Amino acid sequence: MTDLTCDVAVIGAGTAGLTAEHHARKAGATTLLIDPLFAGTTCATVGCMPSKLLIAAADAAWSVRHADVFGIRATAETDGPAVFKRLRAERDRFAAGVKRSIDGLPDGIAIKARASFSGPGALTLDDGRKVTARAVIIATGASAAIPGPFARLGDRILTNETIFELEDLPESVGVIGAGPLGLELGQALARLGVRVEIFDQAKGIGGMRDAEVSAVLGDLIGRDAPIHADVDTSVERVKDGVRVGWAGQTAVFERLLVAAGRPPNLDALNLGSAQLELDDHGTPVFDPATMQCGTSPVFIAGDANHDRPLLHEASHEGAIAGHNAATFPSVDAARRKVPLAITFTRPEAATVGDVPDPEDTAFVAASVSYDDQGRAKVEARTGGLCRLHARRGDGRLTGASLCAPDAGHLAHLLAWSISAELSVADILELPFYHPTLEEGLRPALRDLCKKVDAPRPWSRNDDDPPGA
Repeated sequence: MTDLTCDVAVIGAGTAGLTAEHHARKAGATTLLIDPLFAGTTCATVGCMPSKLLIAAADAAWSVRHADVFGIRATAETDGPAVFKRLRAERDRFAAGVKRSIDGLPDGIAIKARASFSGPGALTLDDGRKVTARAVIIATGASAAIPGPFARLGDRILTNETIFELEDLPESVGVIGAGPLGLELGQALARLGVRVEIFDQAKGIGGMRDAEVSAVLGDLIGRDAPIHADVDTSVERVKDGVRVGWAGQTAVFERLLVAAGRPPNLDALNLGSAQLELDDHGTPVFDPATMQCGTSPVFIAGDANHDRPLLHEASHEGAIAGHNAATFPSVDAARRKVPLAITFTRPEAATVGDVPDPEDTAFVAASVSYDDQGRAKVEARTGGLCRLHARRGDGRLTGASLCAPDAGHLAHLLAWSISAELSVADILELPFYHPTLEEGLRPALRDLCKKVDAPRPWSRNDDDPPGA
């Protein structure tokens, strides 16, 4: 076989890798995109899209069962095989779109093989070929972790990479991990009629940095599936499934969903030969503004760097890495997007921007409850808490922790406001339509205005409409 040369070699054909290759080629570089499977992106195949399809089915079932609050009499019968049949059909359509983009690459760019480093700009493929590149981009993604005690449970274990292949809904599922993935899938299964309990060693849930908002989220999700936080668990395979023990209690579940994190796929890359500095977790140390690893010709993007493991961040990082790899040794620092993470539970949860230490006097915070918010009451979706943060000196909004109906939409508006460097006074001068969930943020914004040192211009729009 003939050895290969290029300007930029990209390892991994997920969201970050596909974007990186595109931007490197757009910048004039010759490229290779190396992947052992070219199976499609995590989002399309085992992440964002199939999980939201399961949640959509759960929403439908829950809405029917709770329609009587509106005077509608209805019953819901869940057809598990039909739920998964639709889920896989729609998921496969999303994945097919990704594969079409891969098939559309110019000839010779897609290399189906596994790659490992033999030097900072040198790779060895598992088919024996060598690759010499001026720069290399690591975009190998991440995979579900199955800690030792759970690995012994065999086919009783589910992960996000296997759950969507089920033919029917289990009778019961224990969920290990109360992060975004465990909460989303656990609550969805519960709303579809599965007996679900969720376990986590941490006190907080959902990756929320605000303890009070995290607690409210836990209480609301707990109405569908009990959450046991701050507990150690033991597991044992038994005839009928898996016995989980915690805090002196036990329960048997047909299946166990392990949502204990997704570490980067780095072990097979032989990173020692790339001569990179590694952190305590074995991940290359890199500059998040350039995606460059030290001063080397190696860049890292997407879930592989475990910094912001989200699709829109993987795409942005891929674009940065692709451009800088193409122009190496000249690299440009990019302005990163305002941090934005959304968990699609019911209610939704989100973290936006920077959430400061509560003891930091340079910032102020204000909260608003959605327990009695007008639009939420109209739709029988009350419940939630939002906390906003602003810088004391100039009143600029800096971050938020949200748990509320459609918190994902609220989070976008706040992220855009932070990106535009608006103060809380600026935001209050923008239109708030009535009745909307967005106007529910106004009490917290007004409270922040009273706490910051920056003066607020007079507004004729200070009061909520009657009954809001």
